[in-house]
Amino acid sequence: MTEHNLIPNGTGIHDSEVERIFGDSGLLSSSIQGYRSRQAQIEMAKAIGQAIAGQQTLLAEAGTGTGKTFAYLIPALLWGGKVIVSTGTKNLQDQLYLRDIPTIKKVLRAPVSVALLKGRANYLCHFHLERTLQNGRLTSREDVGYLRDISRFIKTTSSGDKAELTRVPETAPVWSLVTSTKDNCMGSECQYYQDCFVMKARKEAQQADVVVVNHHLFFADLALKDTGIAELLPSANTVIFDEAHQLPETATLFFGDSISTSQILELCRDTLAEGLSHARDGAEWAKIVAPVERAARDLRLSFPQDSIRLSLQQIAPSSDFFPNLETLKDSLGDLIQVLEKQAERAETIEQCRVRAIDLQDQLDDWRELEPDSKAAKAKPECVLWVEAYSVSLQLHRTPLSIAPIFNKQREGVPRTWIFASATMAVKNDFSHYVSQMGLWDEPARTWPSPFNYQEQGVLYVPEGMPQPNSREYTDAVVDAALPIIEAAGGRTFLLCTTNKAVKHCAERLKDEFTQRGLNFPLFVQGDAGRTELLDRFRAAGNGVLIGSQSFWEGVDVRGEALSLVVIDKLPFAPPDDPVLAARIEAMEKKGLNGFVHHQLPEAIINLKQGAGRLIRDETDRGVLMICDPRLISKPYGKRIWQSLPAFARTRELPVVLKFFSDLALSRQKSSID
Repeated sequence: MTEHNLIPNGTGIHDSEVERIFGDSGLLSSSIQGYRSRQAQIEMAKAIGQAIAGQQTLLAEAGTGTGKTFAYLIPALLWGGKVIVSTGTKNLQDQLYLRDIPTIKKVLRAPVSVALLKGRANYLCHFHLERTLQNGRLTSREDVGYLRDISRFIKTTSSGDKAELTRVPETAPVWSLVTSTKDNCMGSECQYYQDCFVMKARKEAQQADVVVVNHHLFFADLALKDTGIAELLPSANTVIFDEAHQLPETATLFFGDSISTSQILELCRDTLAEGLSHARDGAEWAKIVAPVERAARDLRLSFPQDSIRLSLQQIAPSSDFFPNLETLKDSLGDLIQVLEKQAERAETIEQCRVRAIDLQDQLDDWRELEPDSKAAKAKPECVLWVEAYSVSLQLHRTPLSIAPIFNKQREGVPRTWIFASATMAVKNDFSHYVSQMGLWDEPARTWPSPFNYQEQGVLYVPEGMPQPNSREYTDAVVDAALPIIEAAGGRTFLLCTTNKAVKHCAERLKDEFTQRGLNFPLFVQGDAGRTELLDRFRAAGNGVLIGSQSFWEGVDVRGEALSLVVIDKLPFAPPDDPVLAARIEAMEKKGLNGFVHHQLPEAIINLKQGAGRLIRDETDRGVLMICDPRLISKPYGKRIWQSLPAFARTRELPVVLKFFSDLALSRQKSSID
């Protein structure tokens, strides 16, 4: 990024206050056990204080260990006015709300009120719970037990947040029957409106000084106006995005449109239930919904593969997909006619009618906005594509760039926008992120990690690896990693770029551990939820965890439980991704190189996240092993490793084995001392 875009290091009106709080003998040092003053954290807090004072935008990249959470929260709580803090996941949201903000409030004695706001699917719905209890549609014994837990919980909870009820897994199917969606919420017509947990949470957020949300919620609201943020945003003086590197992907998800065959099948299920409950004599409900269900299933079966992603242009003109789509629209039209005649018999039937019309409109819109059509000209450039899963098909319309849409949202009332992350830049160059988000000419700063990477870690790229696209590659990764996993005493994250590789590595390692008599517990993504797997991994102390994308970021394992991070391949997006292909095509029309300007920076930012799992505090030590030979053999390899932490580097296995034997000795020595 050019020099003029960097924020000047001027003195801010709040600098002395920042020193008083963050300095060596400051408030934090005297109040929080183990807190150590860090220069980078002080500088970052000052820059954020300046941005708040001047109602500016700031891109703030802070290396692992800087303490960025306190660096943005303290200025925000003191000077930010009404603040919205948006973070990457619900887990991080809970951590901010339950741990970080209460700690700071206590230290600063700050009289600020704080609210937590999640999407409506996180809150129990009195109406849907009662309906589910009455109509007994549950099939499994497990769900019946969960429902009993939920009906006890609703009597004692003040928030209705399902995260509080840990006994019922977040993935339990029963949740969809006891929470509301935008489509099936009765709004102010509901008999429980006064007690509604969603409304209560939104009201609290309206009145609070600081509101903690997550990116999904923030962008879902800008797109759908259904999460309460649209009402919050006008009064907000400061908006802070933590884990801001995730925004381009999240925003793309919500600024596009998707419709799936499962939504249509859910509509059929609800129509049948409501029709039989309230208008049994009004129509032959089973006969009415059957053609719609059949058409939705036929649309999915247009593609025989188990999972597939195709742009509209890639679907053969002779494909059954096109006639099947028309059949679905026609049968949905017939269903709507019946619902219109019966709608007045019950509020819930009227609701099914509204949903059916909405789905039909979405199906009509999807084809109408083909790039060549007149309607498309008024809309931002989009790519139309389909995605098939084992039992459902999704039709997507995705914008090629979110920059113009996001900029529109930032217009109007002047306010402070802070974008904070450990990974936004590629070697201090923010231009990729800036062009994705449309943040041209906004100030950007980087603060390096306080860790001594040269002393604390080693980057190891093994010799003699086959090409990453060869059939034997994943086996070669396991073969190369095994002696190091053994030397590390387990304590390993094996991060893969595909779910297929996760599965294959898990099978191989299970066999190898048995044959070699290695007693390392194996934790595999998918065997349990992410939080549970991580808790078990930490508790084991010598575990090996194998995961894909969801373990590359937002995972914090400090201390001896993690000493080795193995990355199988450079995380380039799959080349058959229709959105990526369309973006590259659009860039190349403008004379840019799609690989250099998009795929490479994306992969580097992703890799920085994966690498960031290894060293989490000043005493952590370990090895980052990147198996991909392209890191050395390709001209772009240098740009990649220069963007990684400044570890000592080696290609020799004996150097790595010695590192672990020295580490074992020093651990032994410190345990004796």
